[in-house]
Amino acid sequence: MTRDPGKPYDSGKLENSKDQVEVTIPVSLAGERMDRAVALLAGLPRSAVAAMVSDGKVRVDGHVVTTRSRILQAGQLLEATMPDPDSTVPSADPKVAYAVVYEDSEIIVVDKPAGLVVHHGAGHHGGTLVDGLLARYPELAELPKAGAGEADRPGIVHRLDKGTSGLLVVARTPSAHQSLTEQLRKHSATRVYLALVVGNVEDDAGLVDAPIGRSERQPTKMTISNRGRVARTGYRVLARYVHPVEVTLLEATLETGRTHQVRVHLTAIGHPVVGDDRYGTARSRPVELAGNLKAGRIFLHAHRLEIFHPSDSTRISWTSPLPDDLAGELDSLSLRPVEEPISEAPSTDHEGHSH
Repeated sequence: MTRDPGKPYDSGKLENSKDQVEVTIPVSLAGERMDRAVALLAGLPRSAVAAMVSDGKVRVDGHVVTTRSRILQAGQLLEATMPDPDSTVPSADPKVAYAVVYEDSEIIVVDKPAGLVVHHGAGHHGGTLVDGLLARYPELAELPKAGAGEADRPGIVHRLDKGTSGLLVVARTPSAHQSLTEQLRKHSATRVYLALVVGNVEDDAGLVDAPIGRSERQPTKMTISNRGRVARTGYRVLARYVHPVEVTLLEATLETGRTHQVRVHLTAIGHPVVGDDRYGTARSRPVELAGNLKAGRIFLHAHRLEIFHPSDSTRISWTSPLPDDLAGELDSLSLRPVEEPISEAPSTDHEGHSH
């Protein structure tokens, strides 16, 4: 459908088809962010619009949109392919397996296994962590009604990629959601990953400071871009391995929290994460390794999480040891001899978590 851009916009008269939104941007929406406009026109949460952009399902004047914050102009033709109506609605699923390492009246800390998707999105319409959380904590469904977050991801304030394992904090109340969101925005929450990367990282420590945005050629991927958002990842070498392949174990600390940040930044400095077929190359999965990594699994683990507790601002932290598949890969490697070892490699003891 199209409208005269000179006429006032009346959302009550907009008639979208079941599968497609097509509208000429009216004056009333000129200067608006693309994701907000689509959310308004289609009656969707902005998180659902973000998934549509990731899938290349939003176009402006015939060109695929890669940036959700793109500003619209009057007279432009906006086209959006709608998601399945049921794809964004989570439902309680007690079969979803995940470990809870801490819980109280305000927060839940989960140790997510690799292979589990955090929330509904493109191609994932059930069996997510959110579905599992709703089965155990049904009150999470009330958070979006109180204005705390999106309906398709109740309680979720940050996420981990499907192939990444480790710690993730979930808000249980509106006040906790606000507190955690603010900590992540101001970067006062600490998130530390363990990553095994291809090659010998020569510097013992460093900082990758490069903006990250969506790729114009492949909208589902992130890339270093001058038009992207500020992104910084600090890293420290924990151990270097020389046999049977040359790889380096890093501790990577997020100073910002962009989509796929660690993976994009480490690839940018020439050391992609082992197992990362999306951002790395064939070298990302050295055939000489022990073979413990399943398809889609990358050697990336959210090892430590530290926040200010929403109720009293007490600093509290948790650690998660390497899971068996990643620990098995390390056990198959031989340390590179050094005169003064940089740091002892993380223990492969799996007795539990600490906080």
